[in-house]
Amino acid sequence: MNISDSQTPAIIGYVTPWSAHAGQHLAFKISSRGSRTFTATIVRIDSCDPNPNGPGMKLVPVDAQLNDIYAGQEQPVFPGSCAYGAIPVLKDIPRITLDLTVQPTLEDASLQTLVALQNQDGTHGIAITLTHGELGFQSLATGEQINTGVSVAVDLWTSLRISIDRDGHVQTISSGTNASEETFRNTARTKVLFSLAAFDSTTVCFAASWKGHPVQAFNGFIESPALWGASNESYDGQSQDSLLAHWDFRPTLDHGCVANRVDSDTPLVLVNTPMRAVRSSGWTGRELDWKHAPDEYQAIRFHADDLSDCDWQTSIDFRVPADMPSGVYGLRVDNGEGVDTIPFYVTVASEGKHARIAFLAPTLTYLAYANNARGNFSGALAARVNAWEAYPHNPDVVTTFGASTYNYHSDGSGISLSSRLRPILTMRPGYLTFMDEHGSGLRHFSADSHLTNWLREKGFEFDVVTDEDLDDRGVDALRHYDVVLTGSHPEYHTRRMLDAIVAYRSVGGSLMYLGGNGFYWKIGRAASAPHLLEIRRAEAGMRVWESQPGEYYNQLDGEYGGMWRRNGLPPQKVAGVGFTAEGNFRGSYYRRAPVSFTPEYAWLFAGVKADAGDALGNFGLSGGGAAGFEIDQTASDLGTPAYVQVVAYSDDHDSSFVTVPEELLFNRMVGKPRVHSGIRAHMICGFGPSGGGLFAAGSICFLGSLYSAGYDNDVSQIVENCLRRFLIVSEASRDMT
Repeated sequence: MNISDSQTPAIIGYVTPWSAHAGQHLAFKISSRGSRTFTATIVRIDSCDPNPNGPGMKLVPVDAQLNDIYAGQEQPVFPGSCAYGAIPVLKDIPRITLDLTVQPTLEDASLQTLVALQNQDGTHGIAITLTHGELGFQSLATGEQINTGVSVAVDLWTSLRISIDRDGHVQTISSGTNASEETFRNTARTKVLFSLAAFDSTTVCFAASWKGHPVQAFNGFIESPALWGASNESYDGQSQDSLLAHWDFRPTLDHGCVANRVDSDTPLVLVNTPMRAVRSSGWTGRELDWKHAPDEYQAIRFHADDLSDCDWQTSIDFRVPADMPSGVYGLRVDNGEGVDTIPFYVTVASEGKHARIAFLAPTLTYLAYANNARGNFSGALAARVNAWEAYPHNPDVVTTFGASTYNYHSDGSGISLSSRLRPILTMRPGYLTFMDEHGSGLRHFSADSHLTNWLREKGFEFDVVTDEDLDDRGVDALRHYDVVLTGSHPEYHTRRMLDAIVAYRSVGGSLMYLGGNGFYWKIGRAASAPHLLEIRRAEAGMRVWESQPGEYYNQLDGEYGGMWRRNGLPPQKVAGVGFTAEGNFRGSYYRRAPVSFTPEYAWLFAGVKADAGDALGNFGLSGGGAAGFEIDQTASDLGTPAYVQVVAYSDDHDSSFVTVPEELLFNRMVGKPRVHSGIRAHMICGFGPSGGGLFAAGSICFLGSLYSAGYDNDVSQIVENCLRRFLIVSEASRDMT
């Protein structure tokens, strides 16, 4: 059914793709309640912080060729994954038999469909269902339900062989191993008068009924099913049946469909991207890579709340004008009942005119956290949103558009896939994540506007490069820039992205990593599904759920998942520092290290008031201090280059901060001893052999301290000193070349 409620925004939308350069098109998909007409304007998004004590919301109108008014359309959302497609003609077959092995993962009072044999629009046919763990049959025409008394246990594999004849005789053979590890084989016979509808079917749908969208979706695993047809009336075995269809649920890198082994011209279409590369009933544990033993992974895991594509109609097709500068923008739509601002990015074509500075927008991290329901939107936070006139919608309340990879499916399993083809509430100007008593409580998209606003206030021209640009183009996306700046939390990356950053630095490019817990998780992406991100939370790391053994390899690209630290590219090798500790959203301060007073590094602190031992950055809009929440350290054994030095380190973090698990062994820390060790962030700086500079703040809260005293503060001064020096060094290197 269509998922919507009274909390769904009056107008909301999404855009695909997220970025474009001059001459390219962006498709905006808008849902307007009641199909009300709406107006649209373009704004440049400089600041997303609604805090009255901060820089304020800065959405600058941009002159663009848009219509005065647009026709509105209320567009529904239909969650639930399934697989559907054509089946052979059954009208001359007296009996059909369906073989499938299933493992439900949620015993639900509502009806879940294992498989439907139906006409194309689902108005006629028969569904094989589960209710409270009992197998049943439902008429799709009338809704009549017949229960069989056959139990199908949650979290256990059950093989089902279901035979249906034209006279309504249905035989179900169920077999498997129960919770007491006893094998069973049961036979049940049922009279189903509406079973004749199955023989008029033209379509099969697994894990739901199909009515142009999934209905009564299933939570659980289904293994490669088969459909047989018989030429006689007996039930005496497979030998008298002919194989009509056998659908291959083994994982492949074709993400949109499932092959039919009998007829390659009739594959099943996958809807809302169910989870593949999962263990099936024959998994032995001897092989952990699905590519090496595909027969042990011949199941698909479906969820009733999967949502990878809202599939809305395009409301506005926007062609980026040739004179539109690179930057962070938004389409602001208003239908009189509500307003929405849909962010997008304007980039620069490879052959275009580039600025010297690039902001590397961590859009794939935004996607990993998209619609993260934290369970904290009530009381003080809700009151602050109202008082500050911040973005009013929160995923705790608005559940229509799916959740994040930090949340769980309704069956309790972790969400491993996230899509940008849906409205993303957490990626809106003015969105508040935390009730921050010491600041604004911003994270991700909103928090990164602390940097973009600072750049504009300081007069630095910059372009935007998105994570997707970096993954698609590799180092070519960065090669035009003298300095690349990151956001506050660039956490999720593919190998191509990290290789590009390392390659950029190796040829003299300068990197300023201005956040914390960056370059941490390895993700999967596929060119055939660029809207999707996949995370398998393997082995270790700070994680809210963990992947099952044998399910550490991605379905999208077939690569091993988990932390980059376990994949040969620790964060220290990419940006000099890596995740070491985490606590509450509370910022502390830095102290200057002795080396910072030497001539080699004193330039970085020119104009900074903090002397040796003084607190530096004990202020800010993110937790009240520059060093906090998630913090990073150097580690020579993990790849920190020898040419950087720890120029400052954080101090006095509160008792909520703990060392992350991958840093700990039974009785000691992993790796070699470090300078300024313990619960501390490391600020580093240095110049590589090719002339490029490397700076890292080692803290998620760092950018929140740029604004204090109208940008006249120590943190702002350090960032400005660093950026200007890196630009000078780059210019000198280029002149020498």
